[in-house]
Amino acid sequence: MTVGLPFNLDVQTQTNEADSFAITFAPLSLDEVYHLAGDGANGAIVVMSGMVRNNTEGKAVVALEYQAYEPMAIAVFKQIAAEMRQRWNDITHVAIHHRTGKLTVGEISVLVAVGCPHRSEAFAACKYAIDTLKHNAPIWKKEIWKDGSTSWVSIGACEDDSE
Repeated sequence: MTVGLPFNLDVQTQTNEADSFAITFAPLSLDEVYHLAGDGANGAIVVMSGMVRNNTEGKAVVALEYQAYEPMAIAVFKQIAAEMRQRWNDITHVAIHHRTGKLTVGEISVLVAVGCPHRSEAFAACKYAIDTLKHNAPIWKKEIWKDGSTSWVSIGACEDDSE
């Protein structure tokens, strides 16, 4: 049985100089990813900011701890961008940045920014990027509950597409 990533490996992952990918312990910057997605050809920049919320399914959360296999995660980010560019060929820039380490409620855990000439493509591409990242990137999170207990959330155990 062959084990592989659950997305299209046939897409050529061509690094585009206009794109930015990062896994970091440092706080993420909305201003930075917005700037990285900027281009005179854009009519839209869509930014998705994922942040630590204070509950999961009604259970109080005080923090999340993220771990990642960085080389593979960056490769997955690049693969996602390549697939996005195949589907929406007018994309000018893609930025995908993810935090690792312990984050408290309100902190940004992931930023995805997509620059395009038109807003409909920018929205669709940004949604595709975050949905695909959550299912495919080797990034794990541990939920730290108010009562002091913890639980790990595995890859693929993501919110459903209706959120």
